[in-house]
Amino acid sequence: MDKTYLNINRTLWDHKTPVHLDSEFYDHKSFLEGRSSLNEIELALLPELKGKKVLHLQCHFGQDTLSLARMGAEVTGVDLSPKAIEVAQKTARDLELDAKFVCGDVFEIDQLLDEQYDFVFTSYGVIGWLPELNTWGKVIEKVMKPNAQLLLVEFHPVIWMFDEQFEKVTYGYFDCGAIIEETEGTYTDRDAELKDKSYSWNHSLEDVFQGLSKAGLEITNLREYDYSPYDCFNNTVKSEKGYQIKGVEGKLPMVYALEARKKS
Repeated sequence: MDKTYLNINRTLWDHKTPVHLDSEFYDHKSFLEGRSSLNEIELALLPELKGKKVLHLQCHFGQDTLSLARMGAEVTGVDLSPKAIEVAQKTARDLELDAKFVCGDVFEIDQLLDEQYDFVFTSYGVIGWLPELNTWGKVIEKVMKPNAQLLLVEFHPVIWMFDEQFEKVTYGYFDCGAIIEETEGTYTDRDAELKDKSYSWNHSLEDVFQGLSKAGLEITNLREYDYSPYDCFNNTVKSEKGYQIKGVEGKLPMVYALEARKKS
């Protein structure tokens, strides 16, 4: 597989990391003081993790990873960006938490890691950076223990069909190939002095189901939500639940959560 996209996206996330670290969006100061970065959606679905080996894929600079460690998990975070991993490792040391971080391609986690896990977690804006999900499913299955569980919490593919202002449908629901863009700013600061190229892909729910089921995982639960816990899109309004697109509140699926299990 051509890995051009990998190097470009690695640079993109290296540039985003320091901006995100200093942002109100991530509020790293309150995180260091004890705030959990996990949201109600995933907290309602997470099993008891105390003493469990947990793998967090595409972990960025590790807030969610370390929130899982605070819940008693023995956790490993993996991310593409060396800059993000450096921040995550420093934070883990500063907080004296049982967590380790590995820098690498999610498609190669079976080569990067030498153990299997009780639970795999990945969330919010992750699979869109992957060109296909069959390899993703296979490598996840390889690093799971028998009866291990997976929780994916992700932005709904319907959301990615719209233009940035949510005024019209611009992209396909189905994977129509790489979306190559010149991006400016970032979701934590749209005026940030960042300008980078990016590669991303849209993946339907069928792509996700097939990627996991072909690898031998059993889908055990699917839930959809009409809000986002993060204010990371344009043209949003705050509701009691979270953030919704103005004018179509409650009409669009914005997030989904999928659970799967590796059979014994």
